[in-house]
Amino acid sequence: MYIGIMSETGKREDEAIPKRIGKRVKTKSIGQPDAMDAFLSLYEPAAEGDENCIDDESELFVDCAESIVADDRIIQRNIPPEVETGRREYKLKLIRPTGERFKKLVTQMKWRLREGQGEAIYDIGVSDNGALTGLNEDDMDESLSTLRSMASTLGASTSILRRKSVSEDLSVMEVLVRKIPDDRNCIEIRVAVMGNVDAGKSTLIGVLTQGSLDDGSGAARVNLFRHAHEIKTGNTSSISNEILGFDQEGNEINYRSYINAEEICMKSAKIVKFIDLAGHEKYMHTTIRGVTIYAPHYAMLVVNGTTGVVGTTRDHLGLAFALEVPVFVVITKADLASPHTLNETLEHLERLLKSFGIRKVPLRVEDEDTVMTAGRAVDGQIVPIFAVSSVSGYGLDLLKQYLHLLSPLTAREREKMMQEPPEFHIYEIVRLPKVGTVLGGLVRRGVLTEGSELLVGPFVDGEFQRARISSIHRNKQPYRAVYAGHSASVVLDMEFDDLIRKGMVLLCPMAKPEATFHFSATICVLYHSTEIHPGFETTVYIGNVQQTAVVEHIHNPSFLRTDDHASVVFRFKQYPEYIQPGSRLFFRTGNSKGIGKVTRIAKVLEDLKLK
Repeated sequence: MYIGIMSETGKREDEAIPKRIGKRVKTKSIGQPDAMDAFLSLYEPAAEGDENCIDDESELFVDCAESIVADDRIIQRNIPPEVETGRREYKLKLIRPTGERFKKLVTQMKWRLREGQGEAIYDIGVSDNGALTGLNEDDMDESLSTLRSMASTLGASTSILRRKSVSEDLSVMEVLVRKIPDDRNCIEIRVAVMGNVDAGKSTLIGVLTQGSLDDGSGAARVNLFRHAHEIKTGNTSSISNEILGFDQEGNEINYRSYINAEEICMKSAKIVKFIDLAGHEKYMHTTIRGVTIYAPHYAMLVVNGTTGVVGTTRDHLGLAFALEVPVFVVITKADLASPHTLNETLEHLERLLKSFGIRKVPLRVEDEDTVMTAGRAVDGQIVPIFAVSSVSGYGLDLLKQYLHLLSPLTAREREKMMQEPPEFHIYEIVRLPKVGTVLGGLVRRGVLTEGSELLVGPFVDGEFQRARISSIHRNKQPYRAVYAGHSASVVLDMEFDDLIRKGMVLLCPMAKPEATFHFSATICVLYHSTEIHPGFETTVYIGNVQQTAVVEHIHNPSFLRTDDHASVVFRFKQYPEYIQPGSRLFFRTGNSKGIGKVTRIAKVLEDLKLK
């Protein structure tokens, strides 16, 4: 789960951090401690029995993930059985189906496309139990022809991902089926780009989105910078966004072929939105805010191949795991690192990911087969590792193939959120002449429609006001509606738009929302040099909310040190906020940091005290 955050001494140890599955395991440390595992108790149920026991289900899941990797490195006769949910479908063969059978196959494909939000992967020549039976060339060609006919009926396209031989005459095939939704709401994947300063994050994004290699001096990153000092120093200090598109056939769509983002979005069936975050310790608050407010589907950890895991790399990786964001790693500057240095960096990362406190399965991506294996990974248990060069282009094709395969939320999760009342979190505000105040944010729940009347707030007095949505834009295109999981920009028809601030929300009037100054949270202190007592002030990050909060009360014990966890009552210092129980919380002040979960909200402090 969480990786050791750098200690105050600046030392970075490679020892494994114990994972808390049963009761809390106290980690011994010498001198000032590294980040601990105690925060895991917030999200994992306590197991009975031995304090150091390992959860059988967790062990089984890791074993399953390792078997997926093994299946593609060594040709085996079986893969995990087919599951009813998700975007992947096994078919032994599709040869001359009857009219009724064809209709059923099309209906089934429609279900898989719905599960994958417009994408489905068909394994041809594979039985439902996962047996790699294989087909001869004639049967395979006829099965692919039937598959294309099924896709054409739904207005979808097919593209072959890979073909694998299981014997001299038999093979299996993986085929991607993709359909642009009828409402033109293309698939959106948000990727938070994290890593230490000088790792090459902005340069890598520039190369991926511009479609041309770097000159070795960072020319590819210039378009991503938003401030003069960023161009001068080459270090990102703010949050910027760039997009890479793929059409229905999987062809790359970038700024090399198209003039602007509007054209890229119009031509794309799938958009990968890169969120470029700061790597310097000085701007850690910006990085934390970027990960919490944008709710990325994946985190791309960028590691400098010549220097390895240094600086804020561990902090960023730990932050992603703590917020349960699936991670993949990209080692840059592979052309500058010697084979020995590059291999040392790879081995270091593998030890880190396999450690007892993390328990991930690292996978070196070296060819198209391992790219497909990485694309089959579920729930972030497998961590793909790429080695690339933004100057020579080494490894970039494999990375793009992987980005092409990434999938967002499952259809079931998205459908559940869409059925809830609309909720839009504001994280960016731009005031334009003749347009008004443009609110950038994320649709957390429900469906946001043009012309609908919502509540906006909370304002400084804690009240919410009615406002009407006059226009909606997504990926710089006008839309009549946007759905849960989509990032979008909206313009409100209101007179008090100057009072709107980041951290506000748009809600359904039927929700009857209430803002709060006080809230209770179960927290774990990842690091603090002394003791935390009531009166301690810290910056709290809860979704799109970022504000200074004061610790009003600590329930048993009365103070907190590194690795301690307890229920704590916070009070926002400036103005009330709209937050919900169950929301994840991150707090940081200087080198002090911690994580937690909101358990209760109230307006009166006394209501939160435990009996």
